[in-house]
Amino acid sequence: MQDIVKRLEEMRKAAEMGGGQKRIDAQHKKGKLTARERIELLLDPGMFEEWDMFVEHRCKDFGMDQQGIPGDGVVTGYGTINGRVVFVFSQDFTVFGGSLSEAHAEKICKVMDHAIKVGAPVIGINDSGGARIQEGVASLGGYADVFQRNVLASGVVPQISLVMGPCAGGAVYSPAMTDFIFMVKDSSYMFVTGPDVVKTVTHEEVTHEQLGGAVTHSTVSGVADRAFENDVEALAMVRRFINYLPANNRVDAPHRPTPDPSDRVEPSLDTLVPDSPTMPYDMKELILKIVDDTDFFELQPEHAKNIVVGLARMDGYPIGIVANQPLVLAGCLDIKSSIKAARFVRFCDAFNIPILTLVDVPGFMPGTAQEYGGIIKHGAKLLFAYAEATVPKVTLITRKAYGGAYDVMSSKHLRGDVNLAWPSAEIAVMGPKGAVEIIFRKDLGDPEKIAALTEEYRVKFANPFIAGRRGFIDDVVMPRMSRKRICRSLAMLRSKKLENPWRKHGNIPL
Repeated sequence: MQDIVKRLEEMRKAAEMGGGQKRIDAQHKKGKLTARERIELLLDPGMFEEWDMFVEHRCKDFGMDQQGIPGDGVVTGYGTINGRVVFVFSQDFTVFGGSLSEAHAEKICKVMDHAIKVGAPVIGINDSGGARIQEGVASLGGYADVFQRNVLASGVVPQISLVMGPCAGGAVYSPAMTDFIFMVKDSSYMFVTGPDVVKTVTHEEVTHEQLGGAVTHSTVSGVADRAFENDVEALAMVRRFINYLPANNRVDAPHRPTPDPSDRVEPSLDTLVPDSPTMPYDMKELILKIVDDTDFFELQPEHAKNIVVGLARMDGYPIGIVANQPLVLAGCLDIKSSIKAARFVRFCDAFNIPILTLVDVPGFMPGTAQEYGGIIKHGAKLLFAYAEATVPKVTLITRKAYGGAYDVMSSKHLRGDVNLAWPSAEIAVMGPKGAVEIIFRKDLGDPEKIAALTEEYRVKFANPFIAGRRGFIDDVVMPRMSRKRICRSLAMLRSKKLENPWRKHGNIPL
């Protein structure tokens, strides 16, 4: 018995040391934490239950039979974040560069399988050099096994990827299929083919950071949802973020009592929208003034800035927010913003999170670049996502809602539950100036007449009352009353039941 206990302690110590102190020091020198340090910061103190600490690889080729290390480069198990159960795996770069072997993959698959059974989120911390070359196809098969779990867990439990080191080749597709990807600046990167291959094939000179760094993916590609300064900030923000999410698709997101009254009046909103229809304003100001405690977790803040998405609470209940941003491209919908918002709407719908849509949209972005890029199909993604969603949907039109973009942004016609508008709302096929120039084309040579007709059109059509007469707008509310009316609407919708016709799955225009 004593021999077994001694052996157990030795193996535990070996697993905890990973690749050894020298490699741990090298990890710290790069500004990176170790796999276990990351788990300690992510989970509540003392609540981590580790699994498979003694697992080792089975490879005997290329001298690998002499290099068995307990744990095999990934730490797995479960614990709690603010008392709520989560499953976690953290790749250990100090052991074989965090490379994925057959045994390594099996450890990850085990925690993912249990997460689905139990109904708890999965958080994956990626820091790996890729597939373990010595194992050949066995390691590739391991990746496919993980990919299959990602797909099975999608829409069942929340999946969050923390990329905190290299993630290249086939390894990138596991994070890509999770719900959210967070990266760390200057120490993490993701790409399918590295700079050397790119140079050989396309003759482009590019660095790791330029090709797939955190800034690149959080601004240009939109692959990452947020980029943080260091490991500590990233882990702290994930702890905050998980509080908005339900454990699985069968339960509601957690309610948090707030001292912020649900009927709070915000007089400053009465002057938020400028008198000039072409003058921009910051939609984030509206968001911060109507949500609980000015607390808003924005996602992809540096990508497709003409639309804002993120999570907040109203009356203590988590909600998803989608809002046009007049400060950027006048709030027009384009390819990138449509994809960004559609993905977020589908996440909220999958996990029973109500959606608040704040609308100020002059239409879809015109131009050959957008048409050649497929704005028709990409814009339809957002349309499909809203139309398919069965969660409570509350919409507030603050100013412009023109053309097809009015329909797309959670209109009453797409089963919007409560659709409100400010007195400044303009709901029409297009803006007064453009409409008059088409209807009265023959009078374009008479500026005074065109100006008078434009004003007439504005009075008759560029207001919320035409839509209100047809029931497309439920009420016109004063801006200062927005929080009160939205909170009441969400409270009324809390017991909403709506199901789509039976089908295996829809065919969203991908």
